[in-house]
Amino acid sequence: MAASRTIFIAGAGIGGLTASLALAARGFRVVVLEKAERLEETGAGLQLSPNASHVLVGLGVNERLGSRALTPEAISIMSARAGGEIARLPIGEAAAARADAPYWVLHRADLQAALAAAVNDHPDIELRLGCQFEDVTSHAKGMTIVQRRGNSRHQDLAMALIGADGIWSSVRHHLFPEVQPQFSGLIAWRGTLEATQLPREYTLPRVQLWMGPGAHIVTYPMAVARRLNVVVTVPGTWNRPGWSAPGDGGELKGAFDAARWPGPARMVLGAVDVWRKWALFTVPDGSEWTSGTMALLGDAAHAMLPFAAQGAGMAIEDAAVLAKVLSEAPLETAKQIAAALKRYARLRRPRIARVQRTARQQGRIYHLAGAPALARDLVIKAIGPRRMLARQNWIYDWRS
Repeated sequence: MAASRTIFIAGAGIGGLTASLALAARGFRVVVLEKAERLEETGAGLQLSPNASHVLVGLGVNERLGSRALTPEAISIMSARAGGEIARLPIGEAAAARADAPYWVLHRADLQAALAAAVNDHPDIELRLGCQFEDVTSHAKGMTIVQRRGNSRHQDLAMALIGADGIWSSVRHHLFPEVQPQFSGLIAWRGTLEATQLPREYTLPRVQLWMGPGAHIVTYPMAVARRLNVVVTVPGTWNRPGWSAPGDGGELKGAFDAARWPGPARMVLGAVDVWRKWALFTVPDGSEWTSGTMALLGDAAHAMLPFAAQGAGMAIEDAAVLAKVLSEAPLETAKQIAAALKRYARLRRPRIARVQRTARQQGRIYHLAGAPALARDLVIKAIGPRRMLARQNWIYDWRS
Protein backbone atom coordinates (compact mmCIF):
# COMPACT_ATOMS: atom_id res chain seq x y z
CA MET A 1 0.00 0.00 0.00
CA ALA A 2 1.39 3.41 -0.95
CA ALA A 3 1.97 5.94 1.82
CA SER A 4 0.59 8.88 -0.17
CA ARG A 5 -2.56 10.24 1.56
CA THR A 6 -3.04 7.00 3.50
CA ILE A 7 -3.74 7.47 7.19
CA PHE A 8 -3.93 4.64 9.70
CA ILE A 9 -6.19 4.90 12.73
CA ALA A 10 -5.79 2.57 15.69
CA GLY A 11 -9.16 1.98 17.35
CA ALA A 12 -12.68 1.59 15.96
CA GLY A 13 -14.55 3.28 18.77
CA ILE A 14 -16.70 6.35 18.27
CA GLY A 15 -13.72 8.68 17.86
CA GLY A 16 -11.78 6.44 15.49
CA LEU A 17 -14.74 5.68 13.23
CA THR A 18 -15.78 9.34 13.11
CA ALA A 19 -12.23 10.34 12.25
CA SER A 20 -12.10 7.81 9.43
CA LEU A 21 -15.31 9.21 7.91
CA ALA A 22 -14.20 12.82 8.32
CA LEU A 23 -10.80 12.13 6.75
CA ALA A 24 -12.25 10.11 3.87
CA ALA A 25 -14.73 12.91 3.19
CA ARG A 26 -11.72 15.18 2.60
CA GLY A 27 -9.98 12.87 0.16
CA PHE A 28 -7.77 10.70 2.35
CA ARG A 29 -7.53 6.93 2.21
CA VAL A 30 -8.01 5.49 5.70
CA VAL A 31 -7.26 2.14 7.30
CA VAL A 32 -8.79 1.49 10.72
CA LEU A 33 -7.18 -1.16 12.93
CA GLU A 34 -9.32 -2.74 15.64
CA LYS A 35 -8.05 -5.51 17.86
CA ALA A 36 -11.55 -6.83 18.61
CA GLU A 37 -12.91 -9.48 16.26
CA ARG A 38 -16.35 -7.86 16.39
CA LEU A 39 -17.49 -4.34 17.18
CA GLU A 40 -19.30 -4.58 20.48
CA GLU A 41 -19.35 -1.18 22.15
CA THR A 42 -19.19 -1.47 25.92
CA GLY A 43 -21.14 0.72 28.27
CA ALA A 44 -24.78 1.66 27.90
CA GLY A 45 -26.26 5.04 27.09
CA LEU A 46 -24.67 8.12 25.61
CA GLN A 47 -25.54 11.82 25.46
CA LEU A 48 -24.52 13.84 22.41
CA SER A 49 -25.10 17.58 22.53
CA PRO A 50 -25.37 19.75 19.37
CA ASN A 51 -21.62 20.36 19.07
CA ALA A 52 -21.14 16.62 18.45
CA SER A 53 -24.37 15.78 16.65
CA HIS A 54 -23.69 18.58 14.15
CA VAL A 55 -20.52 16.77 13.05
CA LEU A 56 -22.33 13.46 12.69
CA VAL A 57 -25.19 15.02 10.74
CA GLY A 58 -22.62 16.55 8.39
CA LEU A 59 -21.19 13.08 7.80
CA GLY A 60 -24.65 11.62 7.09
CA VAL A 61 -24.64 9.35 10.14
CA ASN A 62 -28.05 10.60 11.28
CA GLU A 63 -29.66 8.87 8.31
CA ARG A 64 -28.32 5.53 9.56
CA LEU A 65 -29.36 6.13 13.15
CA GLY A 66 -33.00 6.61 12.27
CA SER A 67 -35.22 6.32 15.33
CA ARG A 68 -32.43 4.97 17.52
CA ALA A 69 -31.43 8.51 18.54
CA LEU A 70 -33.96 10.21 20.81
CA THR A 71 -34.20 13.96 21.37
CA PRO A 72 -35.27 14.47 25.01
CA GLU A 73 -37.56 17.32 25.93
CA ALA A 74 -35.50 18.59 28.84
CA ILE A 75 -32.81 18.05 31.41
CA SER A 76 -34.43 17.82 34.84
CA ILE A 77 -32.11 18.84 37.64
CA MET A 78 -33.15 17.01 40.79
CA SER A 79 -31.95 17.59 44.33
CA ALA A 80 -31.89 14.86 46.94
CA ARG A 81 -31.90 17.57 49.61
CA ALA A 82 -35.01 19.23 48.12
CA GLY A 83 -36.64 15.88 47.35
CA GLY A 84 -37.38 16.61 43.70
CA GLU A 85 -36.91 18.85 40.68
CA ILE A 86 -35.36 22.29 41.13
CA ALA A 87 -34.93 23.22 37.45
CA ARG A 88 -35.89 21.94 34.00
CA LEU A 89 -33.65 22.95 31.09
CA PRO A 90 -35.39 22.83 27.68
CA ILE A 91 -33.32 20.88 25.12
CA GLY A 92 -36.11 19.64 22.84
CA GLU A 93 -36.93 20.55 19.26
CA ALA A 94 -36.94 24.31 19.85
CA ALA A 95 -33.49 24.25 21.42
CA ALA A 96 -32.24 21.98 18.64
CA ALA A 97 -33.51 24.45 16.06
CA ARG A 98 -31.61 27.28 17.76
CA ALA A 99 -28.42 25.22 17.80
CA ASP A 100 -29.04 23.92 14.26
CA ALA A 101 -28.38 20.40 15.54
CA PRO A 102 -30.18 18.00 17.89
CA TYR A 103 -29.42 16.90 21.43
CA TRP A 104 -29.41 13.11 21.30
CA VAL A 105 -29.55 10.29 23.82
CA LEU A 106 -28.92 6.81 22.48
CA HIS A 107 -27.20 3.53 23.11
CA ARG A 108 -23.46 3.55 22.44
CA ALA A 109 -23.78 0.34 20.44
CA ASP A 110 -26.36 1.96 18.14
CA LEU A 111 -24.05 4.87 17.37
CA GLN A 112 -21.07 2.61 16.81
CA ALA A 113 -23.14 0.38 14.51
CA ALA A 114 -24.28 3.39 12.46
CA LEU A 115 -20.71 4.67 12.17
CA ALA A 116 -19.42 1.20 11.24
CA ALA A 117 -22.08 0.84 8.53
CA ALA A 118 -21.03 4.16 7.02
CA VAL A 119 -17.37 3.10 7.20
CA ASN A 120 -18.05 -0.25 5.54
CA ASP A 121 -19.88 1.46 2.70
CA HIS A 122 -17.13 4.00 2.03
CA PRO A 123 -14.75 2.97 -0.77
CA ASP A 124 -11.81 4.84 0.74
CA ILE A 125 -11.97 3.28 4.22
CA GLU A 126 -10.81 -0.19 5.16
CA LEU A 127 -11.81 -1.55 8.57
CA ARG A 128 -9.57 -4.39 9.76
CA LEU A 129 -11.13 -6.26 12.66
CA GLY A 130 -9.02 -8.58 14.78
CA CYS A 131 -5.98 -6.58 13.73
CA GLN A 132 -3.93 -4.84 16.41
CA PHE A 133 -1.42 -2.02 16.14
CA GLU A 134 1.97 -3.32 17.24
CA ASP A 135 4.75 -0.99 16.16
CA VAL A 136 5.66 1.90 13.88
CA THR A 137 8.88 3.12 12.31
CA SER A 138 9.49 6.37 10.46
CA HIS A 139 11.66 6.63 7.37
CA ALA A 140 12.19 8.63 4.18
CA LYS A 141 9.06 7.19 2.49
CA GLY A 142 6.79 8.02 5.41
CA MET A 143 6.15 5.42 8.11
CA THR A 144 5.69 1.68 8.32
CA ILE A 145 2.78 0.48 10.48
CA VAL A 146 3.27 -2.99 11.93
CA GLN A 147 0.06 -4.87 12.72
CA ARG A 148 -0.64 -8.25 14.27
CA ARG A 149 -3.53 -10.53 13.40
CA GLY A 150 -3.37 -13.71 15.46
CA ASN A 151 0.13 -15.09 15.04
CA SER A 152 0.89 -13.24 11.81
CA ARG A 153 2.40 -9.78 11.38
CA HIS A 154 1.76 -7.40 8.52
CA GLN A 155 3.33 -4.09 7.45
CA ASP A 156 1.96 -1.14 5.49
CA LEU A 157 3.21 2.28 4.47
CA ALA A 158 1.31 5.34 5.66
CA MET A 159 1.69 9.09 5.90
CA ALA A 160 0.35 9.34 9.47
CA LEU A 161 -0.88 7.28 12.41
CA ILE A 162 -3.72 8.38 14.67
CA GLY A 163 -4.18 6.72 18.05
CA ALA A 164 -7.92 6.63 18.81
CA ASP A 165 -7.64 3.47 20.88
CA GLY A 166 -9.04 4.70 24.17
CA ILE A 167 -7.73 5.42 27.61
CA TRP A 168 -5.47 2.34 27.61
CA SER A 169 -4.07 3.38 24.22
CA SER A 170 -1.33 1.21 22.71
CA VAL A 171 -0.30 4.10 20.47
CA ARG A 172 0.08 6.45 23.44
CA HIS A 173 2.07 3.82 25.30
CA HIS A 174 4.34 3.50 22.27
CA LEU A 175 4.83 7.27 22.02
CA PHE A 176 4.73 8.36 25.65
CA PRO A 177 5.15 5.33 27.95
CA GLU A 178 5.51 7.60 30.97
CA VAL A 179 1.91 8.86 30.61
CA GLN A 180 -0.32 6.57 32.65
CA PRO A 181 -4.08 6.81 33.30
CA GLN A 182 -4.92 7.96 36.82
CA PHE A 183 -7.77 6.61 38.94
CA SER A 184 -10.05 9.47 39.99
CA GLY A 185 -11.37 7.83 43.15
CA LEU A 186 -14.83 7.60 41.59
CA ILE A 187 -16.75 4.62 40.21
CA ALA A 188 -19.62 4.76 37.72
CA TRP A 189 -22.26 2.06 38.07
CA ARG A 190 -24.21 1.51 34.84
CA GLY A 191 -27.37 -0.43 34.20
CA THR A 192 -30.60 -0.37 32.24
CA LEU A 193 -34.20 -1.31 32.97
CA GLU A 194 -37.43 -1.72 31.07
CA ALA A 195 -39.34 1.56 31.05
CA THR A 196 -42.50 -0.31 31.98
CA GLN A 197 -40.99 -1.20 35.37
CA LEU A 198 -41.52 2.34 36.67
CA PRO A 199 -44.48 4.72 36.82
CA ARG A 200 -44.80 6.82 33.65
CA GLU A 201 -43.60 10.05 35.28
CA TYR A 202 -40.19 8.46 35.86
CA THR A 203 -39.68 7.56 32.21
CA LEU A 204 -40.68 10.74 30.38
CA PRO A 205 -38.41 11.71 27.44
CA ARG A 206 -35.94 13.71 29.49
CA VAL A 207 -32.51 13.48 31.04
CA GLN A 208 -32.79 13.39 34.81
CA LEU A 209 -29.86 14.39 37.03
CA TRP A 210 -30.16 13.64 40.74
CA MET A 211 -27.60 15.53 42.86
CA GLY A 212 -26.96 14.28 46.38
CA PRO A 213 -24.46 13.92 49.21
CA GLY A 214 -21.32 12.26 47.85
CA ALA A 215 -23.06 10.76 44.80
CA HIS A 216 -25.24 11.51 41.81
CA ILE A 217 -27.58 9.66 39.43
CA VAL A 218 -28.23 10.28 35.74
CA THR A 219 -31.10 8.60 33.91
CA TYR A 220 -32.51 8.92 30.40
CA PRO A 221 -34.55 6.82 27.98
CA MET A 222 -33.13 5.03 24.95
CA ALA A 223 -35.62 4.96 22.13
CA VAL A 224 -35.51 1.62 20.34
CA ALA A 225 -35.59 -0.85 23.22
CA ARG A 226 -37.82 1.35 25.38
CA ARG A 227 -35.27 1.11 28.13
CA LEU A 228 -34.04 3.56 30.73
CA ASN A 229 -30.30 4.09 31.05
CA VAL A 230 -29.05 4.59 34.62
CA VAL A 231 -25.60 5.82 35.67
CA VAL A 232 -24.67 6.18 39.32
CA THR A 233 -21.40 7.80 40.39
CA VAL A 234 -20.01 7.21 43.88
CA PRO A 235 -16.57 7.35 45.51
CA GLY A 236 -14.74 4.04 45.76
CA THR A 237 -11.49 2.16 45.56
CA TRP A 238 -10.16 0.08 42.70
CA ASN A 239 -7.48 -2.56 43.12
CA ARG A 240 -8.38 -5.15 40.49
CA PRO A 241 -7.16 -5.77 36.93
CA GLY A 242 -8.91 -3.82 34.19
CA TRP A 243 -11.34 -1.00 34.77
CA SER A 244 -14.76 -2.63 34.79
CA ALA A 245 -16.41 -5.49 36.62
CA PRO A 246 -19.88 -6.84 37.44
CA GLY A 247 -21.50 -4.91 40.27
CA ASP A 248 -23.69 -6.01 43.18
CA GLY A 249 -26.47 -3.48 43.66
CA GLY A 250 -26.39 -4.19 47.37
CA GLU A 251 -23.15 -2.22 47.55
CA LEU A 252 -25.04 0.93 46.59
CA LYS A 253 -27.56 0.78 49.42
CA GLY A 254 -25.26 2.45 51.93
CA ALA A 255 -24.71 5.45 49.67
CA PHE A 256 -28.44 5.91 49.01
CA ASP A 257 -30.15 5.48 52.38
CA ALA A 258 -33.66 6.81 52.94
CA ALA A 259 -32.47 9.50 55.33
CA ARG A 260 -30.57 11.33 52.59
CA TRP A 261 -32.17 10.23 49.31
CA PRO A 262 -35.88 10.47 48.44
CA GLY A 263 -37.99 7.52 47.34
CA PRO A 264 -38.13 8.31 43.60
CA ALA A 265 -34.34 8.19 43.26
CA ARG A 266 -34.04 4.96 45.24
CA MET A 267 -36.93 3.43 43.26
CA VAL A 268 -34.96 3.77 40.02
CA LEU A 269 -31.88 2.14 41.53
CA GLY A 270 -33.93 -0.70 42.96
CA ALA A 271 -35.42 -1.49 39.55
CA VAL A 272 -32.04 -2.21 37.91
CA ASP A 273 -31.37 -5.95 37.87
CA VAL A 274 -27.86 -6.07 36.43
CA TRP A 275 -25.14 -3.56 37.22
CA ARG A 276 -21.66 -3.15 35.85
CA LYS A 277 -19.23 -0.79 37.54
CA TRP A 278 -16.50 1.19 35.84
CA ALA A 279 -13.53 2.81 37.52
CA LEU A 280 -13.25 6.38 36.24
CA PHE A 281 -9.70 6.97 35.02
CA THR A 282 -8.37 10.12 33.41
CA VAL A 283 -5.29 10.99 31.37
CA PRO A 284 -3.18 13.66 33.12
CA ASP A 285 -3.87 17.21 31.91
CA GLY A 286 -1.18 18.64 29.68
CA SER A 287 0.03 15.30 28.35
CA GLU A 288 1.57 15.25 24.88
CA TRP A 289 -0.71 14.46 21.94
CA THR A 290 1.67 14.34 18.98
CA SER A 291 5.08 13.04 18.01
CA GLY A 292 6.24 13.53 14.44
CA THR A 293 3.63 12.10 12.08
CA MET A 294 1.66 10.46 14.90
CA ALA A 295 -1.13 11.94 17.01
CA LEU A 296 -3.69 10.97 19.63
CA LEU A 297 -7.43 11.57 19.58
CA GLY A 298 -10.29 11.26 22.08
CA ASP A 299 -9.72 9.36 25.31
CA ALA A 300 -6.24 8.32 24.21
CA ALA A 301 -5.26 12.00 24.39
CA HIS A 302 -7.48 13.47 27.09
CA ALA A 303 -9.79 11.01 28.87
CA MET A 304 -11.85 13.10 31.28
CA LEU A 305 -14.49 12.73 33.94
CA PRO A 306 -17.96 12.31 32.39
CA PHE A 307 -19.74 15.03 34.37
CA ALA A 308 -20.07 17.42 31.44
CA ALA A 309 -21.42 14.59 29.22
CA GLN A 310 -18.73 15.45 26.68
CA GLY A 311 -16.34 12.48 26.51
CA ALA A 312 -17.65 11.17 23.21
CA GLY A 313 -18.43 14.70 22.05
CA MET A 314 -14.82 15.82 22.43
CA ALA A 315 -13.59 12.78 20.47
CA ILE A 316 -16.06 13.61 17.67
CA GLU A 317 -14.89 17.24 17.69
CA ASP A 318 -11.25 16.06 17.59
CA ALA A 319 -12.04 14.02 14.50
CA ALA A 320 -13.60 16.96 12.68
CA VAL A 321 -10.73 19.33 13.50
CA LEU A 322 -8.07 16.76 12.62
CA ALA A 323 -9.62 16.16 9.18
CA LYS A 324 -10.01 19.86 8.51
CA VAL A 325 -6.45 20.72 9.50
CA LEU A 326 -4.91 17.91 7.46
CA SER A 327 -7.00 18.78 4.41
CA GLU A 328 -5.92 22.42 4.52
CA ALA A 329 -2.19 21.87 5.08
CA PRO A 330 0.60 21.04 2.62
CA LEU A 331 1.51 17.39 3.27
CA GLU A 332 4.43 16.76 0.93
CA THR A 333 6.97 16.00 3.65
CA ALA A 334 7.03 14.39 7.07
CA LYS A 335 7.88 17.80 8.54
CA GLN A 336 4.73 19.33 7.04
CA ILE A 337 2.57 16.45 8.29
CA ALA A 338 4.06 16.81 11.77
CA ALA A 339 3.39 20.55 11.70
CA ALA A 340 -0.24 19.96 10.73
CA LEU A 341 -0.71 17.48 13.58
CA LYS A 342 0.81 19.95 16.03
CA ARG A 343 -1.63 22.57 14.79
CA TYR A 344 -4.51 20.16 15.40
CA ALA A 345 -3.33 19.73 18.99
CA ARG A 346 -2.89 23.50 19.50
CA LEU A 347 -6.40 24.15 18.25
CA ARG A 348 -7.96 21.53 20.49
CA ARG A 349 -6.05 21.93 23.76
CA PRO A 350 -7.69 25.11 25.15
CA ARG A 351 -11.22 23.82 24.62
CA ILE A 352 -10.42 20.37 25.97
CA ALA A 353 -8.83 21.90 29.07
CA ARG A 354 -11.92 24.02 29.69
CA VAL A 355 -14.25 21.04 29.33
CA GLN A 356 -12.04 19.01 31.69
CA ARG A 357 -12.21 21.78 34.31
CA THR A 358 -15.96 22.08 33.86
CA ALA A 359 -16.44 18.33 34.34
CA ARG A 360 -14.41 18.31 37.55
CA GLN A 361 -16.22 21.36 38.90
CA GLN A 362 -19.66 19.95 38.10
CA GLY A 363 -18.79 16.69 39.80
CA ARG A 364 -17.95 18.56 42.99
CA ILE A 365 -21.16 20.59 42.77
CA TYR A 366 -23.30 17.49 42.23
CA HIS A 367 -21.95 15.85 45.39
CA LEU A 368 -22.41 18.72 47.86
CA ALA A 369 -24.17 18.06 51.16
CA GLY A 370 -25.66 20.10 53.99
CA ALA A 371 -25.54 23.91 53.80
CA PRO A 372 -23.48 23.99 50.58
CA ALA A 373 -26.14 21.81 48.89
CA LEU A 374 -28.87 24.20 50.06
CA ALA A 375 -26.92 27.15 48.66
CA ARG A 376 -26.43 25.30 45.37
CA ASP A 377 -30.14 24.60 45.03
CA LEU A 378 -31.07 28.21 45.78
CA VAL A 379 -28.60 29.51 43.20
CA ILE A 380 -29.92 27.14 40.52
CA LYS A 381 -33.49 28.25 41.21
CA ALA A 382 -32.50 31.91 41.16
CA ILE A 383 -30.65 31.62 37.85
CA GLY A 384 -33.59 29.93 36.18
CA PRO A 385 -33.69 27.27 33.44
CA ARG A 386 -33.08 29.51 30.42
CA ARG A 387 -30.00 31.14 31.88
CA MET A 388 -28.76 27.78 33.18
CA LEU A 389 -29.00 26.37 29.67
CA ALA A 390 -27.33 29.46 28.21
CA ARG A 391 -24.30 28.66 30.36
CA GLN A 392 -23.77 25.63 28.12
CA ASN A 393 -23.76 27.66 24.89
CA TRP A 394 -19.96 27.71 24.72
CA ILE A 395 -20.09 23.90 24.52
CA TYR A 396 -23.18 23.39 22.39
CA ASP A 397 -22.54 26.16 19.84
CA TRP A 398 -19.07 24.95 18.80
CA ARG A 399 -18.62 24.27 15.10
CA SER A 400 -15.53 23.03 13.28
